[in-house]
Amino acid sequence: MTPGDELARTLAALSNPHRLRVLAALSVGGRNYVSRLAREIGISRPLLHLHLSKLEEAGLVTSQLELSSDGKALKYFEIRPFHLELTPEVVAALAPTLSEKPET
Repeated sequence: MTPGDELARTLAALSNPHRLRVLAALSVGGRNYVSRLAREIGISRPLLHLHLSKLEEAGLVTSQLELSSDGKALKYFEIRPFHLELTPEVVAALAPTLSEKPET
């Protein structure tokens, strides 16, 4: 994936308010499993899974499947440390590396 495509993917992942809330909750509360995180944010588990998948595809969160003491499978998510600097110069430098050309 080109640097321009990575930037576009990251910006797309961050463009949704639910995903920003997910990142905020994980940032404040640390790693968490889906059911608890869904309750804290106030959205359904299927919707949360969709948003967590987008964040994971963008490299902003990681997941790990673990077994609880009672044998239940719990999928934990946590933030991957990231730093995003967005300036006109960064956009100008990465735009030529985008793989998709806009339609005219």
